[in-house]
Amino acid sequence: MTDGTAWRRAAQLLRHQRIETPSWAYGNSGTRFKVFAQAGIPRNPFEKIDDAAKVHELTGIAPSIALHIPWDRVEDFGALAGYAKDQGIALGAINPNVFQDDDYRLGSVCNPDPDVRSKATDHLLECVEIGRLVGSRVLSVWLADGTNYAGQDDIRARQDRLHASLREVHDRMPSEMRLLLEYKFFEPHFYTMDVPDWGTSFAQCLRIGEHAQVLVDTGHHAPGTNIEFIVAVLLREGRLGGFHFNSRNYADDDLMAGAADPFGLFRILHEIAGAGGLDPGAGIEFMLDQCHNLEPKVPAMIRSVLNVQEATAKALLVDRAALAEAQAGGDVLGAHEVLMDAFNTDVRPLLAGLREDLGLDPDPLAAYQRSGYQQRIERERVGGSQMGWGA
Repeated sequence: MTDGTAWRRAAQLLRHQRIETPSWAYGNSGTRFKVFAQAGIPRNPFEKIDDAAKVHELTGIAPSIALHIPWDRVEDFGALAGYAKDQGIALGAINPNVFQDDDYRLGSVCNPDPDVRSKATDHLLECVEIGRLVGSRVLSVWLADGTNYAGQDDIRARQDRLHASLREVHDRMPSEMRLLLEYKFFEPHFYTMDVPDWGTSFAQCLRIGEHAQVLVDTGHHAPGTNIEFIVAVLLREGRLGGFHFNSRNYADDDLMAGAADPFGLFRILHEIAGAGGLDPGAGIEFMLDQCHNLEPKVPAMIRSVLNVQEATAKALLVDRAALAEAQAGGDVLGAHEVLMDAFNTDVRPLLAGLREDLGLDPDPLAAYQRSGYQQRIERERVGGSQMGWGA
């Protein structure tokens, strides 16, 4: 449905849409076997902010950048936040790293060694303090903890350790901060992951406290998993904290959002839109978590932001009155057709017009190519060490 009234309603929400880009996606990345270097990669967190600011400048809906600690550690986080503000963006979710240290071989907060658990918890608390310094309201936690062999550790005891650590962190967060607990059903461990699925994350969040919510990474599910069902249940229970958007063909592929399964992304956003989750005050965080190994970093990020925006626009064009009527009448094909009508709508001209209304170039990718920004960063970012995984 693309009548003017429907689009005007959709455009009001789209004007307020916010998608956070991740600092780590601007650095060098790769596969298990090789990190592929590219020209113009940031050499420090300040240059990552520059790239994120360019994405926001051209799309108008990416006003914040997530940080990963210690990858983005600086001596003065206040100065980093000030620099970001000067570039027109904010520092967003703080992502702790409790998986790239030899001490974490058997886990971090779930480790059988109390000294290692204490070290991991201290790092989470450090990230809470960093969030306070930079004005972040989100602590985004992903744990690589798990086991590879039956009998390696006590599964229930590990859940107890997990709860004890996250409860301590939760109780020491500022009142305006939320803890978002991510999950992943396998990798790096292959017998158990301590937070393998949304149910485990949900159960832990219920016990941790009211400021703990589930973070859904769209690449962290077994093939065939109905992610929109998970989203619908979490929305109903008030525990959907946010998303790490990316695309997958097999597992945690971290491809550009909407690239592998645009219909899947649309279905997720349809559930969010139907529950009012796109309203500015809904409190759901829309974040990207991607690995651009082959494609240039900034254009890939622009493309990803646009893909989420396009899926959102389509979800907002669903004729919900017609859908409800078909559902109530048991009209299976009619209900499905309502969804497909919205999904098959070409919203690109509508979004181009919206950008023009906002004073933006209607084609952000073409604008990036004309800007000369890529050539400039390749020319200027010479010397020093390019940032990447583990930097």
